[in-house]
Amino acid sequence: MSASGAAPTPDHAVIREAARWLVRLHSGEAGPEDHAALQRWRQERAENELAWQRAERLSERFGALPPMVGVPVLTRPTGVNRRAVMKTLAALGIAVPAAWLVYRHGPAWRDGADGYRTAVGEHRDVMLADGSQVQLNTDTSLDVRYSDSSRLVSLRDGEIYVRTAPDSPALARPFLIDTAAGRLRALGTRFVVRQLGDEATATTLSVLEHRVEVTLRNDGARRIFDAGHTIRFTAAGFGSVRAVARTENTSQLDAPGWTHGALEADNMRLDAFLAELARYRPGIVRCDPAVAGLRVSGVFQLADTDHVLAVVGQTLPVRVVRRTGYWVTVTTPQA
Repeated sequence: MSASGAAPTPDHAVIREAARWLVRLHSGEAGPEDHAALQRWRQERAENELAWQRAERLSERFGALPPMVGVPVLTRPTGVNRRAVMKTLAALGIAVPAAWLVYRHGPAWRDGADGYRTAVGEHRDVMLADGSQVQLNTDTSLDVRYSDSSRLVSLRDGEIYVRTAPDSPALARPFLIDTAAGRLRALGTRFVVRQLGDEATATTLSVLEHRVEVTLRNDGARRIFDAGHTIRFTAAGFGSVRAVARTENTSQLDAPGWTHGALEADNMRLDAFLAELARYRPGIVRCDPAVAGLRVSGVFQLADTDHVLAVVGQTLPVRVVRRTGYWVTVTTPQA
């Protein structure tokens, strides 16, 4: 089909939102209220309805794929139309498992009086004493210390999604997060903080609502970041600022994919994709440098990472070599 004869294409953010609805309705946990909410979303804008219709068509087209495998688009683009199809399939071509991933609600496993941890592949929600919510991603540890003067969360390792609640007027304590690189002060906000073991000297902040103030650990340099900004910083300095992807409503910013059980890749290098996937499974996942530059796009369900690896082997020019269940190498077909 030529570009001139093509139907209007919904905004990419709307396509992403349609994909989220498709995941939710096929999660095995969707109730009548979810279906009603979807109907309201479809009726809000003509673009929403168009995106949903495309979602259903693509879901039917790829319905023969094995269950529990997100349908990725792993081939390299060859033109403008090809890139548009890649983005659409990455967001919408998904066959969703019958149950959500390893996401579980409730208090996280307690490590000491005010410490929280998650195991590899585990996601948990924590409700703090003031009503603030902290969602822990895989393999994350933190400490919580509330005093008369502050509400302090110390992130030891991993990744968290924070939704702060206002403190009581009588106390009006700041909500603070300490990392190896510095201190973050929430200014009425939702945000994501990431500090991984192999990058322990750096912190990545993504602000989804309002603002966050960051103070560097070394020299006390201070900056405020608004909603829509992602910044990586160390104790010695700030990196460059990038944009956070938005949903179809420009006042609303996406929570990270892992909060709803998905690994989202948009033209991601294969080595980076596998490194991210490895965070959700025990053992080692290695990427041969010869295939590291291949590109991955798609929405992948994290409930079964073995299936994700199988799809990589089926759709990219690579071979997935399993020495044991805990040692996987993705290499060239000839290796």
